[in-house]
Amino acid sequence: MINKNLDAYKSIGEVAKILDLVNVKKGTFNTHTIRFWEKEFKQIKPKILNGNRRYYNNQTIEVLKKVKFLLKEQGMTINGVKKVLNSDKSLNLDELSNNSISANYNFRNRLKNISNLVKQIKKLK
Repeated sequence: MINKNLDAYKSIGEVAKILDLVNVKKGTFNTHTIRFWEKEFKQIKPKILNGNRRYYNNQTIEVLKKVKFLLKEQGMTINGVKKVLNSDKSLNLDELSNNSISANYNFRNRLKNISNLVKQIKKLK
């Protein structure tokens, strides 16, 4: 696996993974959610390159993290999130949303590791 520079642009699939936007039934990442949010929130501005591929910089990813946090974890409406993003209050949410998302991501990775260990133990028997 190639390690990307932390400042490098990320594909929509990579961003869906960072945000942990998973379709529970299929086990795939929901990139359509990000595309929908792009239409709703003017602050989400990916670079669109050859073949209409979307690429996101860190600033845009931070906005997406806030949007996810406010919609999914705080239960806000789209209009409510628009008001927050258009005001100065969004700055106060940075730390809270980042901590919540990274905690979620770390927890999910730990669960995956435990699951893999259990599978390996079962194979040993």
